[in-house]
Amino acid sequence: MIRNHNRPFPASVIYPDAIYSIRGRGKKLYLTFDDGPDPESTPRILDILDAHGAKATFFCTGSKVLASPALFARIASEGHLTGNHGYSHLNGLKTPVRTYCADVFRGRDITCSNLFRPPYGRLRRRQYRILERSMQIVFWSVMPYDFDQTLTADESYNILMRRLKPGSVIVLHDTPSGTALQYLDRFLKNAMDDGWSFGLVDDSLTLT
Repeated sequence: MIRNHNRPFPASVIYPDAIYSIRGRGKKLYLTFDDGPDPESTPRILDILDAHGAKATFFCTGSKVLASPALFARIASEGHLTGNHGYSHLNGLKTPVRTYCADVFRGRDITCSNLFRPPYGRLRRRQYRILERSMQIVFWSVMPYDFDQTLTADESYNILMRRLKPGSVIVLHDTPSGTALQYLDRFLKNAMDDGWSFGLVDDSLTLT
């Protein structure tokens, strides 16, 4: 498996106007979670974030929001930001343009968010051009592959810690099968002890 732990390529070249990191806010990180809400992992993630007073951005899948509406409401009620991760978690490179965009718009209607993160970080140029008219596309700058079952939790954690920079947008996964929950508490403690703070992806954005 080829791993790219930094901003996704070639997206960063093809879509330069998308968000990959957020500069100008000091020693601040932007923690994001994809693929939830999940009845098993989301409550645990929220409890850990609350224990450290940290906020995060959750890019939620529309079908899972409908399955767990109270959990989705809890994310927002605790001061976290919710974004759109599509309705069905489609791969844009394998999906016709019209089908893909309709799925994303359906996800937007459910999450009520104009922040969109493409599942797998993959979408076609035409899909991007349609979606960017009404949404802010958000990728990432740090990918520790917490979903990769061939990496241990310690290996994923070490990848994350080595790549932190001011303004980093970190992507983890809100799934019980990932390793993020095994090190999230340790990561937040060590990052905060080192002077990092955590912000929401829309801290410096004006969304329409």
